[in-house]
Amino acid sequence: MNKKLKRISSLLVACSILATGCAAKTESANSEAKKVTEAKIEAADTKANDGNEPGYLTTKDEKVKLTWYINYSWFPAKWGDDTNSQAITEETGIDVEFIVPAGNEAEKLNTMIASNTLPDILTLGWWEPQINQMIEGGLVHSLNELADQYDPYFFKVADEQRLSWYTKADGNVYGYPNASYSPADYEKYNIASNLTYVVRKDMYEAIGSPDMSTPEGFASAVKKAKEMFPTVNNQPLIPIGVHEFNERGNDSFDRMLPDFLAVPFEKDGKFYDRFTDSETIKWLKVFRGLGADGLLPEDIFIDKRVQMEEKIAQGRYFSMLYQRTDFANEQKILFQNDPNTVYMAIDGPRNAAKDPHTLSAGGINGWTLTLISKKCKNPDRAIQLMTYFMSEKGQKAIWYGAEGIAWDDVDGKPVVKPEVKELLQSDRGAYDKKYGGDSTYWMLMDNAMNLQWSEGPQPPLKQLEEWTYPYSVSTAQYGDVEPPAGSEEEIINLKLQELHGQTLIRLLLAKSDAEFDTILNDYKAKRDALGFQKLQEYRTIRMNENKEKLGL
Repeated sequence: MNKKLKRISSLLVACSILATGCAAKTESANSEAKKVTEAKIEAADTKANDGNEPGYLTTKDEKVKLTWYINYSWFPAKWGDDTNSQAITEETGIDVEFIVPAGNEAEKLNTMIASNTLPDILTLGWWEPQINQMIEGGLVHSLNELADQYDPYFFKVADEQRLSWYTKADGNVYGYPNASYSPADYEKYNIASNLTYVVRKDMYEAIGSPDMSTPEGFASAVKKAKEMFPTVNNQPLIPIGVHEFNERGNDSFDRMLPDFLAVPFEKDGKFYDRFTDSETIKWLKVFRGLGADGLLPEDIFIDKRVQMEEKIAQGRYFSMLYQRTDFANEQKILFQNDPNTVYMAIDGPRNAAKDPHTLSAGGINGWTLTLISKKCKNPDRAIQLMTYFMSEKGQKAIWYGAEGIAWDDVDGKPVVKPEVKELLQSDRGAYDKKYGGDSTYWMLMDNAMNLQWSEGPQPPLKQLEEWTYPYSVSTAQYGDVEPPAGSEEEIINLKLQELHGQTLIRLLLAKSDAEFDTILNDYKAKRDALGFQKLQEYRTIRMNENKEKLGL
């Protein structure tokens, strides 16, 4: 072999040895890197699953998109358009695409269920029948099982009584509520009721600010107001406003009046008939008498909410037994036009013993439930996003927007920046699109938790809300006692509701107390014949089950 070939051969051997060594070093380095990566993953999994920190902290670097169905065609928000949703995505690594029905909500939801094409997350009213349909059909995940596996921190931020309330017979929880108040919340916060008896401030003061808590005082004040103020802007004054009548009755008389009279929901361990309680009947006769005197005009029996809103904004009612948030916008209009014409809450009808009102406030059912479907490809991230929203950090985002952009932390409390607050008060639509706070993303809002940070109500809604504080009570154990669809008790209930709706109007329009009594006795007899006692027995069972769930 010549010298040149020897040199090439030697060079090749050297390169081979070098390559072998390099490969060995590379393999060793890769092996070490793999071990480090596996160790990091294992550490991350351990950290995520020990429940001491929320799971999204260990997964946020892996970006995912989740689809979220909102069962309300009016829902306008677009995730990613505002600074709040942008910040949440940055913080959690989760992007969201909202799906909203274009028309009929039930049709859209039923179609997705039938075709098994549910999105990742769903939010719909807790009463909707599709919830049980999805649970029984195995279409949605158990939240507690997802939390056990992917994010035990969920149990740190979830309210125990809410979880217990929504626990099914199989021991699992499939949905978590928003706007829910547990009995424990009432021990921690000033929780407002929505139920008020209100009077137009200037008129009430003009007639001497009388006591309207007694039948005599109530009737006298209503008559005097009509005499002093027969018209408002050339339109007849409406002495008393109530919620709209429907085929089942009227909330003002069926639900609110017994609350004002502190009529109990149960007696001697049995679910009680509040409508035929002697105090309720006495006050229904007061209203009947006012009607006989021409002080319950036809408007209150036929007007729907849109007509009522128009008349409230005109200040045409002297008084109303009405939910305060249902006329918040109209109250603001009155305040802007003339602060003296706003409605103010006063003590309304009381029972003969002068017991304080017991006004039902926010119930544990809440408003909506949020569920995670089994079509979700990233259920770990879905439960982590729910946990985020349910935490104090997420609640501040829901209520105030992105920290540093819409608000600053001052001594542990969010303080909204002046320019942000000004936009919120002057142009809600522009605020939503720019900042996305103030419950733009309400799907998991915790109204009770927000009370620890909120500035509280502002004029002209302040007095209406604060008046309710001493009277607000939790009635959670009585809030879900109606029979399931298709049951014998439900059929009885539907017939009774129809009978009640017809009877209430007849009672209020009766020409005398004697005629009232005849109508009432006939109603009781027909009710018993339809199976009223069987329905009450069912409600008593449900009431006791509810107490057990709540630990009461």
